[in-house]
Amino acid sequence: MRASEVAGPVVRTPYGAVRGRHEDGVAVFRGIPYAAPPFGRNRFRPPVPPEPWDGVRDAGAFGPTPPKPPYSEAFAQYLCDPVVPGEDCLNLNVWTPEPAPGARLPVLVWLHGGALTRGSSCVPVYDGHSFARDGVVLVSVNYRLGVEGYGLFPDTPANSGLRDQLAALRWVQESIGAFGGDPGRVTLAGQSAGAISAGALIAAPQAQGLFRRAVLQSGPPEVVERDKVRRMVRRMAARLKVPATAEAFAAVDPELLLRTQAEIGRLSSPVVGGPAFGIVVDGDLVPRDPLEALVDGEAASGVDLLLGWTRDEYRLWLVPGGLLERIDRLGAVALAGAMARCRCGHEVPRGYRALHPEAGTAEIVGQLVTDHLLRRPLHRLADARPGSAYVYEFAWPSLRPGLGACHALELGFVFNTGEAPESARLAGWGAPTELGDAMHTAWVRFAADGDPGWQPWDDSHPVRIFGESEAGERDGPAGRGEAGARGEAGERGPTKEPYTAYGPRDREFALWTSDLGDRDAASAPATDGAPARDAEMRSVVRLLRRTSGARRH
Repeated sequence: MRASEVAGPVVRTPYGAVRGRHEDGVAVFRGIPYAAPPFGRNRFRPPVPPEPWDGVRDAGAFGPTPPKPPYSEAFAQYLCDPVVPGEDCLNLNVWTPEPAPGARLPVLVWLHGGALTRGSSCVPVYDGHSFARDGVVLVSVNYRLGVEGYGLFPDTPANSGLRDQLAALRWVQESIGAFGGDPGRVTLAGQSAGAISAGALIAAPQAQGLFRRAVLQSGPPEVVERDKVRRMVRRMAARLKVPATAEAFAAVDPELLLRTQAEIGRLSSPVVGGPAFGIVVDGDLVPRDPLEALVDGEAASGVDLLLGWTRDEYRLWLVPGGLLERIDRLGAVALAGAMARCRCGHEVPRGYRALHPEAGTAEIVGQLVTDHLLRRPLHRLADARPGSAYVYEFAWPSLRPGLGACHALELGFVFNTGEAPESARLAGWGAPTELGDAMHTAWVRFAADGDPGWQPWDDSHPVRIFGESEAGERDGPAGRGEAGARGEAGERGPTKEPYTAYGPRDREFALWTSDLGDRDAASAPATDGAPARDAEMRSVVRLLRRTSGARRH
């Protein structure tokens, strides 16, 4: 256990002095406010600076977490999400090896995941000690979630949660030098919804110059349709019997708002879609689709990128609650739903079947949706940034049955927190420490100088593979062994050293390119049969959502 000293280091920020703790050779400052509490007159409004304070504020404990619903029982066995009560939830934490001006150390700003509805900076998996030990100042950020952060209303600006993150980045520019960091060497990093947020910020005109590099783990730059978010807000308003305005929602008790949000969104998931919150084009902070802006070269042309995914992302979405088995039973119906979700023709799933004849329906559906949502957009972004983008794939399968190399599994390795009980919830006990050392070292190198230690992206499509087994197991659609997909530790061989593969997913991605004609035809003016096909697809998606039940995480 890390010992803390009450008489810890003191650092002055623009709003007042804070006292942290010395813990195992690094200095830690927790719960530092970067904006005022988003309640009262500030609720559903863009963030405003915190009130300055006199004296020295204690920064030994994590600050309050933003309002959020708990994970369902099915997901809580895998994912940790602590709650710290209080209203002063727009806060951040700093781990630094040298809290003194002049050190000029690289900085990594971490945005947590959680579907923009859950998560916080105090999840123990995100402990920044290893980064600070290795010479990187780690900053982790809380931001507003769900309807409080991403509701769309006619009487307030959109994307409040993203604006919180922008305010935190501005705090870093103003303050991090006093903690030993270099404001000119900031890397913005995130996973899942945190990566989606980072992608939006690196494309945002207002955020230019606030970072030098970015890491997008299992989340591409994207926006959702404004009407989709409006529908979510309107459904909540109807349930609450209030107008769909920020003023009306601000008068609702936060706990009631959370319960209503959870009820409305309970049938949605990344695989089957459904009502959800997300970043929208707002004509201001997000003037256009961030992926298109980045691919066009309009934004962040000098920003180095580290991009990647896990081999079995979809298993975290499908294994808890048994949705994997349900999709297998649905068979062709599930494949039709996946085509509707991915807006692709029959040739794409047919091609996946031909490439991986041993795969079950759920694996095909999962990989189709993963490629559509994550891998293909990130691949596109890498293609637009040759020489300055680096791509990885995390392939180590969890020791917990059925999870494989699922979504979020790499986090304990990136932060080198694999021995924490919260990491073991997803990875199981006994995860290879050498794999954590390798991934963590790559992230430290990237934050320090922009080179994680392998070949940058070019026409050969180099992808760094972390955690693949040396066993000659039968490959599934993700290129990993069947035993690895089941998570059966006893059937796997030793873990390979990280290596570079060239175009490991090119065959699958080529199927989508050849399907362009089908998708063009699908978007053509309706013929007599088109409405019937569209109605059939909608009914399939509804069936999948009902089958999934309340299994959104």
